Amino acid sequence: MSDPIALDPDLTTFHRYLEEAERIAIFTGAGISTESGIPDFRSPGGIWSKTTPVYFDDFISSEEARRRAWRQKIESDKTMSVAAPNRGHVAVARLVEMGQASEVITQNVDGLHQRAGVPDDKVIELHGNSTYAKCLSCAKRYELAPIFEAFARDGTLPVCTACDGLVKTATISFGQSMPQDEMARAEKASGECDLFIAIGSSLVVYPAAGFPVYAKQRGARLVILNRDPTDLDGHADLVLNREIGPTLSAAVGLEVH
Repeated sequence: MSDPIALDPDLTTFHRYLEEAERIAIFTGAGISTESGIPDFRSPGGIWSKTTPVYFDDFISSEEARRRAWRQKIESDKTMSVAAPNRGHVAVARLVEMGQASEVITQNVDGLHQRAGVPDDKVIELHGNSTYAKCLSCAKRYELAPIFEAFARDGTLPVCTACDGLVKTATISFGQSMPQDEMARAEKASGECDLFIAIGSSLVVYPAAGFPVYAKQRGARLVILNRDPTDLDGHADLVLNREIGPTLSAAVGLEVH
């Protein structure tokens, strides 16, 4: 079988960048998970095309808003809970396993990087994680299944058993402050890498979209892998407008079926 890298100049360049890099920072957006069946929130068919998001201040102040947020979560979980990591996630996990990628900065909340094998301490979740809930006051963690069951049974809203605080999914809602620790870690990873790979992100949501430019300003090579062009393509050393799973698998050296 022909070597896909040898037959493709852009893949050859990407593969060379990976081999030459000593410290890679990987940045992922919704596009890496669409191949797992999770629609982009903003695209046609995504959750925000069907409903209005609940803003953080409304969640805090309104019981009805909290009910709406949990109804939305239960509906979206029908898709997210059955999704499995795809070849893109596996390729990212391989780069981490080989010690080439130091951190995976992600805008995603689906937990698929961890399920693909990336250790928790290597994943920087800028927008939180939707696979569990936590108390907004004391940060106690709660699993979703009991919350869903109680809500379906009699409309019970979750309240923290430790401090009576409000419990919500462990995601960053619209209007909620970005997590300071994760933002600091992402900035550090971006500034210290010599290769920054932006994968599956439209690169329009700031401040997160500033990390690729920051990495480039600090001397790193920048690769953008996304199905569609982005506004930051002009900053990149290499742009690949392709399917993510097959492209990453080939570049990393995994078997492509």
